Amino acid sequence: MKGRPTLFDNEELVRKAQGVFWEKGFTATSLSDLLEMTGIGSGSFYNSFRGGKKEVFKASILQRREAFNDFKKELEINEAPLELIRDFFRSIAKSDKQDHLRGCIIANTVVEMTYVDEELAEEAIRIMIAVENMFTEVFEKEKLKGKLHNPLSTRLLGRSLVTFWCGLNTLRRIYPDQNILAEQIELQLDMLH
Repeated sequence: MKGRPTLFDNEELVRKAQGVFWEKGFTATSLSDLLEMTGIGSGSFYNSFRGGKKEVFKASILQRREAFNDFKKELEINEAPLELIRDFFRSIAKSDKQDHLRGCIIANTVVEMTYVDEELAEEAIRIMIAVENMFTEVFEKEKLKGKLHNPLSTRLLGRSLVTFWCGLNTLRRIYPDQNILAEQIELQLDMLH
């Protein structure tokens, strides 16, 4: 005999659960938090996510990876990918205070999961390395076109932007102020000339 059919859109459930994880992290998020946010009962939750909280958290991370993949595709077809990267970072300063306090779920996961769950930490690390590789590839192409003049290696520039990204996600919690963040972002973006 089959169990009850899943009546929920798992993608939407993951998106709702992601909001809780983004604010509280994996460890501090309880099943009650997830059930309240998603609006489903525990039976339906476990029917949708047999691996429980960890499965829905991993799905949340993978959903963010899809957003990264979309950005990567946009960079590949854009005539001015350096400007697109600059605009991405500049848009962070314009975020609201709640977004500043949440930071980046992937960077947060690397920090939180390092000694808690090796599998989840490694998944987040893979995403951050993929972002570094994406930046490096863009910088390599733009150097060949003569549009990027920084003498540093493209790998070092790519890694530097990831380092900045991780630092920015702490800085924006300390100074959730558009002007302060905009100044810091422009300082870092100077390397992309």
